[in-house]
Amino acid sequence: MMPTLTRMFSFTAAWTLGLVWIFPLLYAFWAAFHPAEYATRFDLFAPLTLEHFVTAWQQAPFMRYMFNTVMITGLILVFQLILCTLAGYALARMPFKGRSLIFALVLLQLMIVPEILIVENYRTLAKLELIDTWLGVGLPYMASAFGIFLLRQTFKTVPQELEDAARLEGCTWLGVLWKVYVPLAKPTYLAYGLVSVSHHWNNFLWPLVVTNTINSRPLTVGMAIFGAPESGVDWPVICAGTLIAIGPLLIVFLIFQRRFLQSFMHAGLK
Repeated sequence: MMPTLTRMFSFTAAWTLGLVWIFPLLYAFWAAFHPAEYATRFDLFAPLTLEHFVTAWQQAPFMRYMFNTVMITGLILVFQLILCTLAGYALARMPFKGRSLIFALVLLQLMIVPEILIVENYRTLAKLELIDTWLGVGLPYMASAFGIFLLRQTFKTVPQELEDAARLEGCTWLGVLWKVYVPLAKPTYLAYGLVSVSHHWNNFLWPLVVTNTINSRPLTVGMAIFGAPESGVDWPVICAGTLIAIGPLLIVFLIFQRRFLQSFMHAGLK
């Protein structure tokens, strides 16, 4: 009896939390695709319209914001994959003095809130003349403690025999890394890539501080300016702009959701 009640409670709680989580998204879809007079009134026979999307697209340079966001998230991800792969491999397979201490310092970084370093990071970028640039937005995030930890744990599960066999074939340590470790860690790379892209696509505070013009301003900052009260609050148009901002990520997830879930499960099992 108790296991049945527990399953029913878990099922009900999961559905309740799911509905609470998805309700704002459902409202955004409703308000964006219906006339303004139906934004707060549900009518099954309400007419559909794309007017709010046209208005939002004309009021803000969303194409430029989206291009900046893609370039920033892509730049961060490429550097993260390279640096985290090298660091993870060194901490997992290369014996050297102080390895445990370095790994402990990497884990310590996970406990530091990035917002604490905003002032110092801004001073550093100002000295490097990287304010209001893609590189300036992405530079503080290019070495990820979480990525190093995740790949180190994944590389430690690779059998030593595979590395020994590759070395017998004449592979250097870089060749071993590329031909043995990287292919076996593909699910981990995919899972981490999704986490990294979704996080930096939605990052707001640091880009707000370090960008000044539309030349490097990402979608999150552009949306904040677009939806500012002094610009006039038009909820259907703001909802349309929000869907434009989250649309690419949502489409990618819906297309590859099964692959993403399999990658998360595989990475978690390791």
